Amino acid sequence: MTTDQAQYPLANLKVLDFSRVLAGPFAGRMLSDLGADVVKVEPPDGDVTRFWGKVVGGIPGYYHQQNAGKRNISIDLRAPGAKDLVFDLVRQADILIENYRPDVMPRLGFGYDVLKAINPRLIMLSISGFGANGPESRRPAYAPIVHAEMGLLARTARREKIPAHDLPLSVADTNASLHGLIGVLSAVILRERTGLGQHIDIAMVDATLVTDDQFHYEAEDSEATMGLPADIWETGAGPILVSSDFRLLWRLMTTHLGVVDPTTSNMDFETKVATRRKVALDYFAALSDWAQVEAAMDRMNTAWGQVRDGAALSDQPTLKHRGSIAQIDDRAGGTRPVPQSPYRFSDALSGVRGPAPHLGEHNRQVLSEWLGMPAQAVDKLIADHVLANAVAD
Repeated sequence: MTTDQAQYPLANLKVLDFSRVLAGPFAGRMLSDLGADVVKVEPPDGDVTRFWGKVVGGIPGYYHQQNAGKRNISIDLRAPGAKDLVFDLVRQADILIENYRPDVMPRLGFGYDVLKAINPRLIMLSISGFGANGPESRRPAYAPIVHAEMGLLARTARREKIPAHDLPLSVADTNASLHGLIGVLSAVILRERTGLGQHIDIAMVDATLVTDDQFHYEAEDSEATMGLPADIWETGAGPILVSSDFRLLWRLMTTHLGVVDPTTSNMDFETKVATRRKVALDYFAALSDWAQVEAAMDRMNTAWGQVRDGAALSDQPTLKHRGSIAQIDDRAGGTRPVPQSPYRFSDALSGVRGPAPHLGEHNRQVLSEWLGMPAQAVDKLIADHVLANAVAD
């Protein structure tokens, strides 16, 4: 291990990442960013996300974002001899991640009880839509299914008075992934005391529910006690969201911006509110550039944000300052953007450490380093169709 590698918090951990799409791969990506040696174990027909996103250097964008920094071996888990190879890798591993339905790994011969007997120190993270051993455990589930089941779509439709539609990001997947990551790192700490691994069962429905800060309103039928929602206002420079109850915002505008209240005591409530909102609308529309917008917001000392297009995030001042969008090797002679992990340590390193791998790219390298396997043995596994022939060795 080099001096630089030793500065990553998880540099001593070996991870087998059997997962696909997002919920598992995102956890593996964060472990890699924290220094773990994460080896993605991918079937010969590939992760479905190899078909999603812009292809640069043979790697599509979606796959690249969630698998950057990992190594890759491609194993046909149903091929004769595959089971023994996986068992050999498990003996060397600290962590195994999978997000199949709960019956799949046991059916393949890789259930936790089997793997635990091979390596009692193994920490296995299993992420599924509805968890293990429940009435819906075998239901297939992607993030939109969980968004629907957990009330998020109905809530959005009701509050916004629009037809139900899915969210524009896979929050059920990433929440499950991050809670899985917490479980894994907790198990690593516990293993220091006990010497034993754990099987962590993360259900996407649980992870979504526990991170839903709005749940109590619905569970206690108390939406009427909510504060007023934040408003989006059109300025001459562009739209902004002001995170303030309009009642407070109006008070700030009349106190700090010189806005005059045109309402009278004999106006009914609805007319008064509509009149004040029209004045606020006209005030914001008259702010002709971002300097004027910022000056007004500063005078009120209220939280606000530009309603930005995602394609322009590289211009967001804080993201630019913190290097939050990393430019890494695109495997075609240039670079491509990828979100940087958010961990900033005072005296340690973290961050994406390279591009995503090609299918089977590290067959020889990983099997040599982890198992001491000679090249001839790898060649035989390829000839026997246990390993998919590497795209790049």
